[in-house]
Amino acid sequence: MPRFHVDGPLSVGQILTLPDDVVRHVHVLRLQTGDAITLFDGAGGEYRAELIDIAKHAATARLDAHDAREAEPPYRVTLAQGIAGGDKMDWLIEKTVELGGAGERALRRQAHWQALVRAACEQCGAIACRRSRRHVISTPGWTICPPLRTANCVCCCRRAELSFATLPATPPDAPVTLLIGPEAGFSPAEEAAIIAAGFTSLGLGPRVLRTETAGIAVLSALAARWGGW
Repeated sequence: MPRFHVDGPLSVGQILTLPDDVVRHVHVLRLQTGDAITLFDGAGGEYRAELIDIAKHAATARLDAHDAREAEPPYRVTLAQGIAGGDKMDWLIEKTVELGGAGERALRRQAHWQALVRAACEQCGAIACRRSRRHVISTPGWTICPPLRTANCVCCCRRAELSFATLPATPPDAPVTLLIGPEAGFSPAEEAAIIAAGFTSLGLGPRVLRTETAGIAVLSALAARWGGW
């Protein structure tokens, strides 16, 4: 069943004029009046809906029932990703959202990246298109906000305190923030500042991964260890 994100709030019985981007998908998929679709607004669960009117540039749906299904992993991970060059960032955001991550993003290109998040949620069955709070590390290129200090904060560093073998087999109750460096990696001064800010350093073994690979590798490993699959 086609699945689309729309801005909420949504409710059962609501007659909803679909946004332009969803209307375009309706036409591309050649959906007809009476066809069933699924809508979600990121607030939890999803809605079974029926298309009741389709015009050239507009479409309307009736929300018939709410389904409380969740496709989120049993833990919360926010990926604070260093910027990758070219179109790598687009690919990285799409894939990490599919793996259950909520991405920290710069204000630049925010709307474009949020659209990628919505599309990835539609594809993989995730419910919440989360807008995570902005926070990074206080060094020449980073700034940290106090709320981050209350979470389980992990940074992938070469000089690591932990390995995946030493992580607990069950996920923590509190959200986890995973920090991945930019393409050139963290400098020694940046690593020291990150540790001083309360992060625990996590090693990825002897191989040095590219920044666009590291986050995906860690999220996949956490899903295998903590039951995210």
